[in-house]
Amino acid sequence: MSAADVGTIRAENLVERDKDLPLREDIRFLGRMLGDTLREQEGESAFELVENIRQTAIRFHRDQDPKARQELDLILNRLSDKDSLPVVRAFSYFSLLSNIAEDVHHNRRRRAHLRAGSTPQAGSVTLALERVLEGKNATVLNEFFKKAVVSPVLTAHPTEVQRRSILDCQLTIERLLKERARTELTPNELRHNEEGLRATIQILWQTRMLRPTRLTVHDEIENGLAYYSYTFLTEIPYIYAKIEDLLERLLGANAPYVTSFLRIGSWIGGDRDGNPFVTHEAMMRAIERQSGLALDFYLDEVNKIGRSMSLTERIVDVSDEVKALAAKAPDIPNRSDEPYRRIFLSFAARLAETCRKLGHQVTPPVSVANCKPYERSAEFLHDLDVIISSLKQHKSSWVARGALRNLRRAVDVFGFHLAPLDMRQHSKIHEQVVTELFQHRTRHEYVQLDEEQRIAWLLEEISTPRPLSASYSAYSEMAQSELRILQCAAEIHRRFGRDAMPNYIISMTTGIVNILEVALLLQEVGLLEAGKDPQLHLNIIPLFETIGDLRSCGHIMDQLFSLPYYRKLLNSRGNVQEVMLGYSDSNKDGGFITSNWEIYKAEIELTKIFARHDVGLRLFHGRGGTVGRGGGPSYQSILAQPPGSVNGQIRVTEQGEVISSKYAEPEIGRRNLETLVAATMEATLLSHDVIGANADRYYAAMEKLASASFAAYRDLVYETPGFKQFFLESTPIREMAGLHIGSRPPSRKNSDAIEDLRAIPWVFSWSLSRMMLPGWYGFGHAVEAFVNQESSEAEGEGLALLKEMFQKWPFMQTLLSNMDMVLAKTDMGIASRYAELVEDTTLREQIFGRIQEERERSQKWLFAVTGHTELLQDNPTLARSIRNRTPYIDPLNHLQVELLRRYRSGEDSEEVKRSIHLTINGVTAGLRNSG
Repeated sequence: MSAADVGTIRAENLVERDKDLPLREDIRFLGRMLGDTLREQEGESAFELVENIRQTAIRFHRDQDPKARQELDLILNRLSDKDSLPVVRAFSYFSLLSNIAEDVHHNRRRRAHLRAGSTPQAGSVTLALERVLEGKNATVLNEFFKKAVVSPVLTAHPTEVQRRSILDCQLTIERLLKERARTELTPNELRHNEEGLRATIQILWQTRMLRPTRLTVHDEIENGLAYYSYTFLTEIPYIYAKIEDLLERLLGANAPYVTSFLRIGSWIGGDRDGNPFVTHEAMMRAIERQSGLALDFYLDEVNKIGRSMSLTERIVDVSDEVKALAAKAPDIPNRSDEPYRRIFLSFAARLAETCRKLGHQVTPPVSVANCKPYERSAEFLHDLDVIISSLKQHKSSWVARGALRNLRRAVDVFGFHLAPLDMRQHSKIHEQVVTELFQHRTRHEYVQLDEEQRIAWLLEEISTPRPLSASYSAYSEMAQSELRILQCAAEIHRRFGRDAMPNYIISMTTGIVNILEVALLLQEVGLLEAGKDPQLHLNIIPLFETIGDLRSCGHIMDQLFSLPYYRKLLNSRGNVQEVMLGYSDSNKDGGFITSNWEIYKAEIELTKIFARHDVGLRLFHGRGGTVGRGGGPSYQSILAQPPGSVNGQIRVTEQGEVISSKYAEPEIGRRNLETLVAATMEATLLSHDVIGANADRYYAAMEKLASASFAAYRDLVYETPGFKQFFLESTPIREMAGLHIGSRPPSRKNSDAIEDLRAIPWVFSWSLSRMMLPGWYGFGHAVEAFVNQESSEAEGEGLALLKEMFQKWPFMQTLLSNMDMVLAKTDMGIASRYAELVEDTTLREQIFGRIQEERERSQKWLFAVTGHTELLQDNPTLARSIRNRTPYIDPLNHLQVELLRRYRSGEDSEEVKRSIHLTINGVTAGLRNSG
């Protein structure tokens, strides 16, 4: 590298640091306020103790200084159980405030780009539309919008540890910090702003960080609904308006109609796989609360818009349809010439009646005689269209935009149900229920049938019309519970419409019999109507999770589509079949590299099979927050999918603390949603088959890497004696059970076996100990073996091929970029302190030594393939983010190790247990994608 190049890099880094100056100032500003609060609430000595721990932890992190480690141990060993609580809380809140400052800075930089008229950024709908329209006409986009489906799906998984009260304080601090950045405040306003910040930080300090009891399903439902109020109800209509305006500018009168293809889905209250607390009552509660929130929002908007609609017929004409609506509206003497205002009063009254009809409590703003409820949201949508059309026809086009356009879009997107709620259950549960049905009908044993016999019987049953069963009292409690849930689903369809519950997901699908079993259960409650032209009233979605299931999913779907009767059922669903692919269990089963490669291969195979059978494919990606569970930047991940596999339709799970980091703040939420839209559009409409003729070479290389990685991972996790003991003792997995962060048990069975452990606590535990093993283990071994093998055949060929793959193949780029991120968050110095909790010294040294060696090997080969010399070299924003958070996360890890040592030695006081749980909370919030 020349001196000029070095100078350029230094200059660029200096510019980047200057851009980050407001961020550093905000972090110092908020940190100073928290420090003042700490002094005020706990005393000067507590503040000095926290500062001493922070500075010593920084020295240890930066230099791996043995002296700093000894000092840290000495400080922590002297810390009493009682004194540990304010220290843990201080670092947790320092980390939280640093995250807030970072989010505000992201928004500030984005707004600066927009004000400067900079080139649209990758991941924006602006750039996506510009790219798509280069050399293409509006017809392409029109076809895209007709069939497009983009749906992030919120799930209630136990890594969301933040209480709603804490989240509300966080949003207040963000608002006040943004106010300082965006507004020229007078000295008095500035003083009031600072007082507001100090008051909110004081409230934070005096608010309980932990829940006293385990979350219930009802709590999870309420937590999930919060994000609609924070972001979705307002920001999704904003995104649609932005797309419409962009198309209007780019295409004028040829702009296509933008269908409501972006919708938020939910599993909260419908996902009962391994969660016995999701009952039919909980599921109905979820739908009722969702519906109530949507209607409350519409009522508020209708009342606000109605107050502004003072247009008079003395000045402006209205359409005949508006006159017809006005004739049914309340006759108010001083409003007789204001038809729109009177119509909106009628809207409010009808919505209030709709609330009553659906069982919601609401007081109508106006009593209107003979006011009928809306039967479906489509009726309300039609009325809004009448208003908008009249306004556009009569010189009021600007009035038709803004709040009215956004309300119209919200009604189209959210309906009267707010979000489609998916049901999910494990295939083994379905088998048990069907076994009872079979025994009841035939007096024989279902389990004695082979697969072909089961398929034949199931097909015969679901193709024969039958009356609905009146009673299930003869069945077991488990079977009755499952059938009640399905009856509840049928009732939800009747009350709220089929869009309220459109999907049924089958966990651990291993064959077509699992899909036909669900079809039979749906028929029991009328959700499948048999006959010559059968009707299936919701989508049956197989979920392929393990490595073995991913390898066989293509064959299973090929078999399924070869059944003529199933094809008839599929035709009633628009000839589109959704398939869900699970990243979590496949990773726990086979490791990071193998999991990602097997999913990629599965997508290629599914794309071929669906094309051969002429069936539309919609993929549902079961991604978690971490890379170990399929996480990572959404934009790059979608673009890295195999060509043809996205095809305008994609669903993606959003889980744990990732939901709050992505969607709690409106601007950041909007940006994340835009990114999903932009990526889906580009993956569908732009050619990204960049590897072309190189595919066979690249695929063969990946097969070898995956095979070697799989062997290394399985050898450590499943074949090394004592590994389970090492995992249980070197991570906080057992202590996590006491943290009230989710309604779902950590294992599907009453077992501590790794095979039975849910993927979420598996990944969560490794994240907390900072080993992050599921996100990288096996890569170094695989690349080293590949390079050595290939180089023996052709000098240097192995590494050269991997470098070429990284340069040209989005899949490889995303894979290594995600691993780069995980390695940057890994800290083997801190991990070594967790390893010391393993009582068997020989076992500890043997297993941790292997993990440490593989960590070094993985980083070495990552740099060799990418050409980088440091982690996150091409992602300075994330590097900065981790750098800013480290001083607050590291001390929490050190404290956690000391507290775990005390607890496991018999000190089980409330202070110790509470402090452990607080450190889990704090580290999770700091990492931002721990599980």
